Amino acid sequence: MVDNPADPSTPAGVTYLASADQYDEAVDAAVAAFAVTRAQPAYERSRILRAVSDGVMRRREEIARLIALEAAKPIKDALVEVDRTALAFRIGAEEAERIMGELIPLDLIPSSRDRVGITRRFPIGPIAAISPFNLPLGLAVHKLAPAMASGNPVVLKPPSMTPLSLLAVAEIIEEAGAPPGSVSVIPMSRALGDRMVADPRFKLLTFTGSPEIGWSMKERAGKKKVVLELGGNAAAIVDATADLRWAAARLAVGAFKYAGQLCVSTQRLFVHDAVWDDFMPAFLERASTLTLGDPLDPATDIGPMVSRDAATRAERWIEEAVAAGGRLLLGGKADGSYFAPTVLTDTPPTARICSNEAFAPVVVVRRFHDFDAVIADVNDSPYGLQAGIFTNDLSHAWQAFGELEVGGVIVNDIPSYRIDHMPFGGVKDSGFGREGLRWAIEDMTELRLMVLASPE
Repeated sequence: MVDNPADPSTPAGVTYLASADQYDEAVDAAVAAFAVTRAQPAYERSRILRAVSDGVMRRREEIARLIALEAAKPIKDALVEVDRTALAFRIGAEEAERIMGELIPLDLIPSSRDRVGITRRFPIGPIAAISPFNLPLGLAVHKLAPAMASGNPVVLKPPSMTPLSLLAVAEIIEEAGAPPGSVSVIPMSRALGDRMVADPRFKLLTFTGSPEIGWSMKERAGKKKVVLELGGNAAAIVDATADLRWAAARLAVGAFKYAGQLCVSTQRLFVHDAVWDDFMPAFLERASTLTLGDPLDPATDIGPMVSRDAATRAERWIEEAVAAGGRLLLGGKADGSYFAPTVLTDTPPTARICSNEAFAPVVVVRRFHDFDAVIADVNDSPYGLQAGIFTNDLSHAWQAFGELEVGGVIVNDIPSYRIDHMPFGGVKDSGFGREGLRWAIEDMTELRLMVLASPE
C-alpha cells in the first residue's frame, strides 16, 4: 500500500515488494543483458532514449497525478518534474551519440617516437541504483538515463514511499524497446536493498539519500565504484548590491518549495546589514502569501510534508531553537502533516535547525556586514552541496566561486537551481561524484587506452 500524505484515508495506490528470488532474477538478467548493451551501437541507444522521452510526455498528466498523490507534490510542480524527466532522457539520447575519446601524441622522448595513443570509454557493467522519495522521477532519471546511454544494465530500487510514478516510467522504457533485463525497477525491502549494496555482481552503486545511510553503504559496497548524492543545509547570501525584489521572490521559492523537502532547499540565509530592513519585509510578505493545500489543486504552492512524523520533528527542532534564544518571524507550527513557511532569526548556529538538514519549510536568517566573514559562516557546515549568492558585485561573485566549499555556486539565484545537463553533486558530507548526464556517464564508463606504434 502506498500512502497518500494529503489524504491518509485514501491510498495513492498498491504495488508489490520483490522476493529474494525475484531480486536474483533481475540481477542475473542484468548480468546477461550486459553482453547485449555493451555492443549496442550509439544510434540504437539514442533511439530508445528518445522513445522513452516521447512516451513520458504522452503520459504527462497521468504521471504527474501519480507524483502528486504519492509524494504530495503540488500538481504544477509535479508537471515540471515530468517535463524534466523527459528532458533528461532526451539529453541522455544526445550524450549516447557523443561518448568520445581522444588522440594523444606520445612522441615526447626519442624512445617513444612514432607512437600515438587512442582513448575510448567502455561501459563498466551492471549498475545498482537507489533513489529517494522527494523527486521520485527527477532523481531516478539521473541514474537510469546515463546507464542506458552508456550501455550499462541497471537495477533500480525505487523509493518505498513513492514507487508508482517510477513504475509507470519503467513500462515506457520496456515499450521503447530496451533490451530484456537491461532495466529493472523493482520495489524491495530494506533487507534486499542492503543485499544489493554489497552484491559483487554490480560494478557501480549510485545512491541519493541521507548522509548516514549513504556513507554506511560506501563501507559495505566492496570493490564496486560508488557515487553518493547526499544531504545538505544549503546557504544563500543576499549581498548589499543584490536586486532585492528578485532575491525575495526567488528565496521564497528556494526555502519553501515542496515543503522544503529538497537537499538544496535554502535553510540558512545571510542578509547584509545595509539591506536587511528592505529585504526582510519583502521576503516575509512573499512567504506569507504562499498557498498551502491539496496537491491536486493547481493553486497550491505547498502541499503536506511526506508524513506527520516529519512535520512533528521540524516543529520540535524549531521549539528547541526558540528556547535557545531564536526568534520566530513566521510560521513554526505543524498542522498534521502540513507545515506553513517558517522563518527564524537570532538562532544559535549550533541549534539542530541550523546545523543539521531540516528537510522542512524552514529558513534561518542572519545578518552580516563583512563578506569574508560570511563566506566563513557558510563554510561552517559539514555539508557542501550548492550555495546561492545574490549580488551585483562581480568581485564577490568570483570570491564566492573560489572560496565556498560546495559543489556548485549559483549567482543571482537559489541553491536549488538545477537543469539536467549541468554537473550536480557535493563535497564534505554531501557526498562525492557528479550527476548530470555527461558527468554520470564518466562514472559509468572506464577509460581505455590503445597505443599504436609504427614498426621501424
